[in-house]
Amino acid sequence: MHVAPVGGTAVQDHVALAEIELCGELIIAASAAEDRLSLESIDEVLRVAEERETAT
Repeated sequence: MHVAPVGGTAVQDHVALAEIELCGELIIAASAAEDRLSLESIDEVLRVAEERETAT
């Protein structure tokens, strides 16, 4: 039987963690909405406009 060593061997994928956080924010926004989220609302939750401003 192989047991993982105890200590700081955990690998963190920062991109995956960021994607999980954004998915969580979308789920929260969708559950709080009375109707389907519009594309504009989704962009707002995902901070698409902020990313575009940063990229230019």
